[in-house]
Amino acid sequence: MSEHQKIRANLLRVQSAIAQAETRANRPHGSVRLLAVSKTKSPSLIRMALTSGQHDFGENYLQEALAKIKELKGEKIHWHFIGAIQSNKARDIANHFDWLHSIEKISTARRIDRMRPALMPPLNVCLQINIDKEPSKSGCSIEQIYALADEVAQLPHLKLRGLMAIPKPTSDVQQQYKIFSKLHVLFEQLKSRYQNFDTLSAGMSGDFEQAIRAGATLIRIGTAIFGARN
Repeated sequence: MSEHQKIRANLLRVQSAIAQAETRANRPHGSVRLLAVSKTKSPSLIRMALTSGQHDFGENYLQEALAKIKELKGEKIHWHFIGAIQSNKARDIANHFDWLHSIEKISTARRIDRMRPALMPPLNVCLQINIDKEPSKSGCSIEQIYALADEVAQLPHLKLRGLMAIPKPTSDVQQQYKIFSKLHVLFEQLKSRYQNFDTLSAGMSGDFEQAIRAGATLIRIGTAIFGARN
């Protein structure tokens, strides 16, 4: 089997698993969007996934991502930045991405907003929340999320789209569901306040089924599509 055939087969397998999870959760097919996490993967592998119908790609490392964006310019790709935001990288993120999943401070949001070119569409953003209150993990606290959302919603070059979280890893499916359900409650509360708030970015390879069961609208999958990291 060629590399292209492997990626196509992997995508079909992941898409089938998503559809089955939607069915089990009594959700309509197509209600969950797949974000292919392509960090450390080559432009050629991304192009293979693209020709198999995948258009959303997530990158964590800015310099690596910029090289791929340049090489794949002109392709119908929606680029998502899902890594930590360093202040000296804000301009490149603002200029080259369609989505940003990791806003956790209003100062960062304001900087990105100032640097987003006026001729580009507003940058779609998700607020990263530290749902498990882990000291070592990035993300806004639950208590701060409402004030952050209010501030971000007023920035003219950003479009507030939803929440993103990376819960503490666990193999206990009930614990997975409990945390994602807690996140979904926050999502629904905020969704009622903001017009474009429609994205709950939660769930990865080990827990996406419970994320879908709890209401996630976007899941982030890397290894199951592209294989182990290089």
